[in-house]
Amino acid sequence: MISNDSFQDRLRSRAGKQAIAIAVVMALGAAAGVAILTTGRPSAGADAHAHDEGHAADDDHPGEAPSGGPKDRKDHKDESDHKDHKDQKGHDEAKGSGDQASQHDAQPAHRDEGVIALTAEQQKAAGVVVEAARPATLTARYQLPGEVKFNEDTTAHVVPRVAGVVESVPVSLGQQVRKGQVLAVLSSPTISDQRAELQAAQKRLQLAQTTHEREKHLFEARISPQQDVQIAEQALREAEIAVANARQKLQAVGARAENGPLNRYELRAPFDGTIVEKHIALGEQVRDDAQVFTVADLRTVWAQISVPATALPMVRVGDAVTVRSAAFEQSAPGKVAYVGSLIGEATRTAQARVTLQNPQAVWRPGLFVNVEMAREAVEAPVTVTADAVQTLEDRTVVFVKTDAGFVAQPVQLGRTDGQRVEIVQGLKAGTPYIAVGSFIAKAEVGKSTASHAH
Repeated sequence: MISNDSFQDRLRSRAGKQAIAIAVVMALGAAAGVAILTTGRPSAGADAHAHDEGHAADDDHPGEAPSGGPKDRKDHKDESDHKDHKDQKGHDEAKGSGDQASQHDAQPAHRDEGVIALTAEQQKAAGVVVEAARPATLTARYQLPGEVKFNEDTTAHVVPRVAGVVESVPVSLGQQVRKGQVLAVLSSPTISDQRAELQAAQKRLQLAQTTHEREKHLFEARISPQQDVQIAEQALREAEIAVANARQKLQAVGARAENGPLNRYELRAPFDGTIVEKHIALGEQVRDDAQVFTVADLRTVWAQISVPATALPMVRVGDAVTVRSAAFEQSAPGKVAYVGSLIGEATRTAQARVTLQNPQAVWRPGLFVNVEMAREAVEAPVTVTADAVQTLEDRTVVFVKTDAGFVAQPVQLGRTDGQRVEIVQGLKAGTPYIAVGSFIAKAEVGKSTASHAH
């Protein structure tokens, strides 16, 4: 039978072993934690703290390996291997970065810090022209809106001047006609009456001439008195007047005193031109004031200009202007031929006009145009071509050439004559810039912005 003292000794021995086991487990956990922390390359203070904790564990648990034993050597080896791995990785990353930089520099156009690098071959292929900013004389211009109109001096609205029925219309709309060419034939009772009147007057004239000759011979033979001769002469003069009156009536309406049907009335072209309007058809009854044709000589036209009251002092008769089409690329020189004296109540503008030569019929009536007028010439110290100016991110820029490439230089614009633009601020005379083809550089900037966005 076991005594109480023996039993208690066994219990104390078993409790001591359990305490030792627990201490060993805790020591192993602490060592694992130290190993994990060493992978993050702790500072010297952290190493010292871990070392102190190792000594404390050795003091509490004499059964474990002492400091500097195999366990510490293993931890030190793991830390060295981890450091070597990181050094190798950093070397590889640095090498890869160098290769990428070399490939990036090999590109034909790099855009680092907004610099656009274009080789001479690329500039030539894209049509890029580099010039230096320079002084220039600018002739300021201003534009006024206008519209091409018929030259009213060479435009005719043809009317019959007598009522009648249309028998034939031998011409068509848009046809070129010559002066005196028949445009239409009408049957008119008025013309018939006038021709009959002319023929009757001509017969009376013949009779009066015969009577006058007979009375003259009788008077010379002393058979008839002189009074009879005078009466016959007066009747002759009245007959001549009647014939002239009947003939002029026909001429007044444009009819000819020709043999043939008395009622035939021919409507003829007043001058060489083009039929631009036609309002007549076969068999139609027309009035004497109906506008049946419009014939215009389009070899000259008018550019009608609307001049605001504020611009009237700058528009003078005889000023040279340039008329440009608003619909297509066409321009023509001209001179101001007329400036109106009145200002319209509704438009508050005055009318002016420019006479344009139009041999090829390019300027068609109804076409909207812009009339450019020159002002006085001014001297600008720094100018660039109009094509050089671009808008980039709400800024007005000019692409300036540097040692690294082309850079978008913000500028402030001044006066312009349409060909060159004054630079008030941002550019000096003599600075090289892209004068032609600046849109190529702008496109490169757009590509760079898109790539950075991705």
